[in-house]
Amino acid sequence: IGMGYGWWQDKHTRHHANPNNEDLDPDVTPDLLVWSQDQARAATGLPRLIGRWQAFLFFPLLTLEGFNLHVSSGRAVANRALKHRVLDGVLLSMHCVVYLTALFWVLPPGMAIAFLAVHQGLFGLYLGSLFAPNHKGMPILRGDDRPDFLRRQVLTSRNVNGGWFTDIALGGLNHQIEHHLFPSMPSPNLREARILVRRYCEELGVDYLETGLIASYRQALTSLHQAGAPLRHKRVPA
Repeated sequence: IGMGYGWWQDKHTRHHANPNNEDLDPDVTPDLLVWSQDQARAATGLPRLIGRWQAFLFFPLLTLEGFNLHVSSGRAVANRALKHRVLDGVLLSMHCVVYLTALFWVLPPGMAIAFLAVHQGLFGLYLGSLFAPNHKGMPILRGDDRPDFLRRQVLTSRNVNGGWFTDIALGGLNHQIEHHLFPSMPSPNLREARILVRRYCEELGVDYLETGLIASYRQALTSLHQAGAPLRHKRVPA
């Protein structure tokens, strides 16, 4: 799909180690959006501008996420600390050449560009919609706030109900709690593990959150709107 494996593996491993920790999780850094009111108060540039109404802009912005992932993967190849960066660079270049060659070979230039825009826009929208229900709207931690492994993974994650359709649409990531506790577990087994994990959390008194897909988006957007509140309610110095 044109994403760098080494870059994604490093980023996602750091996310799994400290989910929703604004000091340690790369997925909640104030890159374009702000995820907490502290980030909003310190925001400058685009995050400061967009953060005011980011809940309303969230899904439109996801249409750019596919392009962002490709650009980030390409930029990561320049990082000498990246493992197998030469192989990643070769594979990414091959993907780009084959994709663009096929596109402009079978379509006129105008239609090829239109197809590229729509394809990548839908790619970003789908991926963003896939990941948004998992952690957005869940508690945000700080660097010095690191509970034990079980609570760190369960309290910052949300499962999404919906049966077989949700399993297919979200690729098994709707069982996000089990995915974080057992990241190497095959997706078909996550539903079975859910029964044991939920029972164990009930025994320990650990909150285990499950909700429907629409409700998960509502919680995520509400959290984004609340995070941007300082940018709307008072003047924030640039």
